[in-house]
Amino acid sequence: MSRILAPLLLVALLLAAWEGAVRALGVPAYFLPPPSGVALALVKNLPALAAAAWITLSTALIALVVASLVAVGLAVIVGLNPLLEAAVRPLASVLQVTPVVAIAPLVLIWAGIDHPERAIVALAVLVAFFPIFSGAVTGLRAADPDLERLFDLYGASRWQRVLRLRLPSAVPFLLEGHKVGAGLAIIGAVVAEFGAGSGGVRGLAWQILDAGNKLQTARMIAALVVLGLMGVALHALLDRAERAGLTWWRGR
Repeated sequence: MSRILAPLLLVALLLAAWEGAVRALGVPAYFLPPPSGVALALVKNLPALAAAAWITLSTALIALVVASLVAVGLAVIVGLNPLLEAAVRPLASVLQVTPVVAIAPLVLIWAGIDHPERAIVALAVLVAFFPIFSGAVTGLRAADPDLERLFDLYGASRWQRVLRLRLPSAVPFLLEGHKVGAGLAIIGAVVAEFGAGSGGVRGLAWQILDAGNKLQTARMIAALVVLGLMGVALHALLDRAERAGLTWWRGR
């Protein structure tokens, strides 16, 4: 109970200090609204923010599924061929360090200006891909050497070794990679929405841009609150799934 109450108490103290400081200093609402103003904006715009949150979340989930399929499939293929892994890994690293904002205009052109949702999914996939791929490749190498020798002794084929030994051994790494990738998929979706910036996809990023253009700072912060809550909820859900997956893995 204390572990739950401690962060809640800290948040309450910070919000109280924020409220008191804004009111005591007479800070204009367009510059920094008090928490009470943000709460009112959240309640007033809740339907629109909820709809926008669902657009962003659904985009991130689609990107996570696509990134998972591509990353795990590619990891299995390169795991069968060390030379192919040496060729692919630098390219995957380049994708990881390339800023999404820098390539967003190019991907928008390729996807079609009339279909920005395609570009947003593609950009979110690029962001979520690397941690899943890296975790899968590392996990596929983490098989017990004694079991590797046992499979050699019985003359197992490469695919039997991958499916029956290396993939089960990679489960903890895959779970951790997907947990990191899920958070990055949300970040990628939001950044891609900012890059699109046309209102064609009215996710949380569009809500933030629209509120900023109208100097509705309280609505901007309310959208950020919804985004933060969405990220925390998804992380908690995946953390629970990771614990369940690790329990199964340790008990198999």
